[in-house]
Amino acid sequence: MQVSHSLKMMGTQIDIQIDSPKAQEQLLEVCRLLEVYNQRFSANDDHSELMMVNRNAGIQAVEVNPELFELIVLGKKHSLASPSNLNIALGPLVRLWHIGFEDARLPSEEEIRSCLPLTNPENIVTDAKKQTVFLTKKGMKIDLGALAKGYIADKVMAGLIKDGISAALINLGGNVLVHGRNKKRDDESWYIGIQNPKQPRGSNLGIVKIRDKSVVTSGIYERHLQIGQTDYHHIFDRQTGFPIETEMASLTIIAERSVDCEIWTTRLFGLPLIDVLQTINKETSIEGIIITKDNRIALSDGLKENFQLLYN
Repeated sequence: MQVSHSLKMMGTQIDIQIDSPKAQEQLLEVCRLLEVYNQRFSANDDHSELMMVNRNAGIQAVEVNPELFELIVLGKKHSLASPSNLNIALGPLVRLWHIGFEDARLPSEEEIRSCLPLTNPENIVTDAKKQTVFLTKKGMKIDLGALAKGYIADKVMAGLIKDGISAALINLGGNVLVHGRNKKRDDESWYIGIQNPKQPRGSNLGIVKIRDKSVVTSGIYERHLQIGQTDYHHIFDRQTGFPIETEMASLTIIAERSVDCEIWTTRLFGLPLIDVLQTINKETSIEGIIITKDNRIALSDGLKENFQLLYN
């Protein structure tokens, strides 16, 4: 039995497909879990567990759910890695610009400068024994938007696999994770579209074939703010407080774990193209696709047989 379902949550469209004798009840459990995780990790819901940590910045440590603790520790580790454009402490900056929301605006340089001292991930203090998180400066905010969807997809899929599914697809707004064989294709692979950054959503530039893997893309085209002739995207430079200046239009990472895709798309996005390609080729657990603003495409070494360009 196969069931499919779509819903709006986490500021995006979520698509779920499950192939299993218990597919209907498993779908209900997936929807319940998505609600739980949204309540746990959201930086836009004042009542989430993460916002409890943020509200107590500079005041006290907060005991958190083990999964939230795990994700914050993971996020801090990769925020402090080098090179890395991932920074889970960018919450004040993300909130200041609020790109992708109705109240998005261009902040003053003074506002941005005042935010930057609050974005140092070193000032996120975690205590594994007590399972607490403390933001040492008042006004600090953790934002897990660069990691949470991948982490959630992995957790949900692990639960489905444990419960005996034969195949499933989870698409959290372009963050795709698949398991099992796709019976709709002769080769039983899953064909995942790679968005053309210059075309409306759903216009694919290419197709990547995968099995038991995740595909995640970071791009400047998803959320942006147009002020006069200047277009501001939502991926920020941790040094300047402004959107990263880059030749890249998008970076796609393929890996077994969706959270690893999230980590590497954010760590590497906006770095020099040669460095990004060399890093991907060196990391044995990931593959990648770089698309530039002038529509050049670069593929990592291990992907060339499984990527199909849809136009010349």
